[in-house]
Amino acid sequence: MKAIWKNKVIAESDTTVTIEGNQYFPHESVGKEFLQASTRVTICPWKGEAHYFDVVVDESVNQNAAWYYPTPMAGSVERVEHDFAGYIAFWNGVEVVER
Repeated sequence: MKAIWKNKVIAESDTTVTIEGNQYFPHESVGKEFLQASTRVTICPWKGEAHYFDVVVDESVNQNAAWYYPTPMAGSVERVEHDFAGYIAFWNGVEVVER
C-alpha cells in the first residue's frame, strides 16, 4: 500500500494492517519528513487514545491527516489480531492505494 498527498509518496509498505477500512502503516514505513506533531487527541471506545500528526509536503500542511495509537486498549490487539501500536493511518485527502 502507498499513501500519497500532493503527488508525494509519504508512506509505503507491504505489511499494513486493516482496521475499520483504514490501512495502518508500520511506523518505519512512513517518511518522517512529512509528519509534524499535532496536539489533537481523540478517544476510540475500543482502540483507545489516538494521537495525530499534520502531514506536510513542501509548504502545504494537511492538519491532523494522520493518526496512531501509541498504546492500544487492552483487548483491541486481540480483536484486530495484530499489534498496531504506533502504526499510522491517513485520511483528509491523503490517498491510500495499492502499490
